[in-house]
Amino acid sequence: MRPLRILTWHVHGSYLYYLTQCQHEFYLPIKPGRPEGYGGRLGGFPWTDNVHDVPAEVVRDLEFDCVLFQSRKNYLSDQFEILSESQQQLPRIYLEHDPPQEHPTNSHHPVDDPTMLLVHVTAFNQLMWDSGRTPTCVIEHGVMVPENVQYTGELDRGLVIVNGLRSRGRRLGVDVFNQVRQQVPLDLVGMGAENLGGLGEIPHQQLPAFQARYRFFFNPIRYTSLGLAVCEAMMVGMPIIGLATTEMVTVVENGVSGYVDTNSDRLVQMMQMLLHNPQEARRLGAGARRLARERFNMQRFVYDWEQAFARVTGRQEQRFTSASQTYSMPLKGGRA
Repeated sequence: MRPLRILTWHVHGSYLYYLTQCQHEFYLPIKPGRPEGYGGRLGGFPWTDNVHDVPAEVVRDLEFDCVLFQSRKNYLSDQFEILSESQQQLPRIYLEHDPPQEHPTNSHHPVDDPTMLLVHVTAFNQLMWDSGRTPTCVIEHGVMVPENVQYTGELDRGLVIVNGLRSRGRRLGVDVFNQVRQQVPLDLVGMGAENLGGLGEIPHQQLPAFQARYRFFFNPIRYTSLGLAVCEAMMVGMPIIGLATTEMVTVVENGVSGYVDTNSDRLVQMMQMLLHNPQEARRLGAGARRLARERFNMQRFVYDWEQAFARVTGRQEQRFTSASQTYSMPLKGGRA
């Protein structure tokens, strides 16, 4: 069958790059100046030929099979600006990247529509949102790193990767980062990292080889979704140190793939131990890589998304079989 024609917005570049590994045609609306959501095929990613920039003003004249929302702005305002009335009735998916921020347990999701599918990227997010009547499912992250990149841990330092850490404050752990780096050598990478004495942004394609040299990966974030940077670091083979909050507690196993704790002093002790024991860091990194290959591999990610698209568009494929496993995606709250 022909690939689906899917309209979506550029919200999270790395996630969009991985999503477009699905064998469908993705159309990204763009506007002059590339404002929020309308950046299209921004630089820094090796976009493939199935990803297309489309001027926002011509979107209503094109044919699509599915609309994929990735933010409140997409859902509450963008669609009414650029979609025709008939396009607004197409099969629709809302991809929720984050846990609720207004209140952790009592927040109603902006989508309350039994005809849509709400996709969460972690089970924690699905648990915390009140999704009302909307059918939901979880599609965990999938990531890729070059096969020739291997962890060395040669630098006696830890690496932190967070975009906009200074401006995003306590929720993303700027105070935790500042406290820990007084006791442990840490380098910060990401957009705006220079504002905290960091190294700035590293292009996506260069990041795996760059981070593989660091002894460990530290995630200071208190409350957000599971970061793609964590999954990518695990896939490289880096041991992970982080706060035992949100989905992290299901991803990092103490003594196997790294250490998580709610006590930052104990985390500092673990970091210092790894700085003095590179052999233990390699052992934990190998454990992280094994888990990442099993849980965050691209094959599983693509199959889960193929099934989600099949459900909302009425295609017959309800199960997708790989060489190693058959995957089926459970829904909560009814059927899309």
